[in-house]
Amino acid sequence: MAHLSALPSQDRLRVVAADSTSLSTQLLVEALARDPHLQVMESASNAASLLQLLKQERPHVAVVSASLGEDHNAGYELVREIRAQIPATRVIVLLDASERAAVLEAFRAGAQGVFCRTEPFRLLSKCIQCIHRGQVWASSSELHFVLEALAKPAFPNLQANGGALLSAREMDVVRCVAEGLTNREIAQRLKLTEHTVKNYLFRIFDKLGVSSRVEVVLYALGNGVGRPPGLQNGRRSHAAGASPKAAGSVPAPARKTAI
Repeated sequence: MAHLSALPSQDRLRVVAADSTSLSTQLLVEALARDPHLQVMESASNAASLLQLLKQERPHVAVVSASLGEDHNAGYELVREIRAQIPATRVIVLLDASERAAVLEAFRAGAQGVFCRTEPFRLLSKCIQCIHRGQVWASSSELHFVLEALAKPAFPNLQANGGALLSAREMDVVRCVAEGLTNREIAQRLKLTEHTVKNYLFRIFDKLGVSSRVEVVLYALGNGVGRPPGLQNGRRSHAAGASPKAAGSVPAPARKTAI
């Protein structure tokens, strides 16, 4: 579907979208295509066709419904395939309801974000851009589900010889990740290049045996690194300069925040 935009195609995020039915996929694509920052491609609502398209197009982000066709759980298995075969493509799982089991399954499968259909649709474009920047998208209540499931993370603190697992500089990076800072913001705070920050993160992921920033946050919380500043009653304060997504547990309707 063609869409007029002030941005050249090479400057837009390439997104593949697949909802539970062909009609809902078409509506989703048309709505997303109104954002001039996105170049959206439509996919058939079945796992095999979607995976083939992703292999061919290698988009930045895939927006995938948890339900594909008549299979209500096909989306989760597809996320695992995407993570294994096309790791550079980041995945957002569309959920009909923000239920604990669905949220946990999406993140366990390897999604970088979950987006509930009850959320304002205008936030989906913001979600896509945050995911592309390497952040994680979840509401405070959704993140609370993850924290509850991993309340006692089995991350090691020490090496076999008794030394600290992470270096002092690596712990600085972990603290920044726990605050919700992007790689660019971490680089500015620690006076490093973004490339150096990425290298630190690769080493941190490898040492901890994790594969996402969410798990790094869990490591920080579980090992006394501290609660991210700007969190008040489980919600990140906008006055603290945070993005409009919360990383905590709030029983009331929660704003979204990127980690």
